Amino acid sequence: METNNELRIRRSLHELQDDYTKGNKKPLEYLMRAWKGIKELPPDNPQSFFMLGGYHGEPFRGAGWGNNSYWGGYCNHGNILFPTWHRVYLLKLEEALQSIPGCEEVMLPYWDETSDESLKNGIPWALTKKDFVLDGKTIPNPLRSFVFNKNITDFINGDNPNYSKPKGYETVRYPLSGLVGSEDDRKKTEAHNAKFPDYDKNVESLNQNIVNWLTSYIVVKGKRIETNVKKKYTDCLDAPNYTVFSNTTSAQQWNADLDSSMMPIVSLESPHNSIHLAVGGFDVPDYDRSPIEGANGDMGENDTAGLDPIFYFHHCFVDRVFWLWQKKHGFTDYLEVIAEYPGTNSVDWQGPTPGTAPNSWLTLESSLDPFKKKDGKAYTSLDCINIETQLGYTYSHGSLEESVEREVLQQEQNIKVIRVSGINRAPIRGSFLVSAYINIGDKRYLAGTEAVLSRWSVQYCANCQTHLEVKAFIPLHGFRAELLENTQEQIEVKIHTRDELLPPQPPQGSDTTDEKKLFHVEVQ
Repeated sequence: METNNELRIRRSLHELQDDYTKGNKKPLEYLMRAWKGIKELPPDNPQSFFMLGGYHGEPFRGAGWGNNSYWGGYCNHGNILFPTWHRVYLLKLEEALQSIPGCEEVMLPYWDETSDESLKNGIPWALTKKDFVLDGKTIPNPLRSFVFNKNITDFINGDNPNYSKPKGYETVRYPLSGLVGSEDDRKKTEAHNAKFPDYDKNVESLNQNIVNWLTSYIVVKGKRIETNVKKKYTDCLDAPNYTVFSNTTSAQQWNADLDSSMMPIVSLESPHNSIHLAVGGFDVPDYDRSPIEGANGDMGENDTAGLDPIFYFHHCFVDRVFWLWQKKHGFTDYLEVIAEYPGTNSVDWQGPTPGTAPNSWLTLESSLDPFKKKDGKAYTSLDCINIETQLGYTYSHGSLEESVEREVLQQEQNIKVIRVSGINRAPIRGSFLVSAYINIGDKRYLAGTEAVLSRWSVQYCANCQTHLEVKAFIPLHGFRAELLENTQEQIEVKIHTRDELLPPQPPQGSDTTDEKKLFHVEVQ
């Protein structure tokens, strides 16, 4: 479906749910039928969910199968190909759904993550309901999980690696754990999951966690300050150019170069990461309730995220936000990349994908492997810039449309920013959170959190070793100036990992010696 005179519409999943409850059941039923179909295909079928879901991360292939100099998945993160690679990925998944007999008209819906419905209730019920009635039979809901029809073995880390998965394994989400790669992990996972035997209560916990991430805020001296993922999605639409909009690596460099009084920009990849971690097992730090230690769902790590069906509804929304940004800034027919900028090299962040040489420059002409057009040539970003004229689809009206219609917000002046640098990913297993707190009077407030979506074993990734530093920029917008007179003494930064909470870090200028510091914190 590279070019189609008939524009096809990707609707919100909430729209399909509303149709269903009002009696028009066919749109949702056909979606379920298509998903059931691709999940039942043999794992070596090019249209099977196992094959397509595995393109993102595991099962690793190419040089990355057993060579730690490469990333064994095809996904692009932390570089300029992040939006376009995932755009074509969704297209191929959609084509697979349409290959199921009778499902030729099925389109992939998006989970409208910033809609009023999501802000109130979390994930659409079509993605979490345990069972579904299809063709008069009650079946397991095809959208809530995937049962592996082939085992996956990670050969990077030697025997019993953390992210091997056996045939018959079923993907899980918060508050459950899916670590089964070693005997020790299996025992811990079994003990953890035994604490959460009620499926419906688990869904309630998951939805509440999503709502917390989407709507979190603090109140300081009577003033409400938004600290949530919805704000990040809104703010990313004001990113000034494609390079820094597209990925966290480029955005980090841009923010590091900004004058100290300027508001940091937000990349599209940042709120995207937050939802991955929210579904995959991280709570909003110190928000609303005690965290659930040991939660480790598949969406929370790049290794297995693509094997949970919710991944595609999440990324469909991310692709829609990408299109909204394009329309807002006049880039519907072309994109511009800042040449040789951080985020434009194959070794940035994750390491080269299969077929990509190390230390090679990424451009709009770079291949979006493994995806091929009908003529057999590889897709590039140039083939998928305009979703309507090049790919033949568009999106229904949903949330954030008002952000496209408004003018780009002017940079807020004279704002203080918490700048965190020097975070070493090497010893941290998997994804993690960088959270900044500010102490005002006798109260501590969560000023903001940056979610870092990472691979499980960075310490074994040779290319990652030279690109290990993580930076976070958390603006103190909304705080009255008189409350920030002694900011250096008021700030505290914590790193929340899968295994532990790293020791809190005070800003530069505190009594802690630099030799003892795990990372650097400045307030400017």
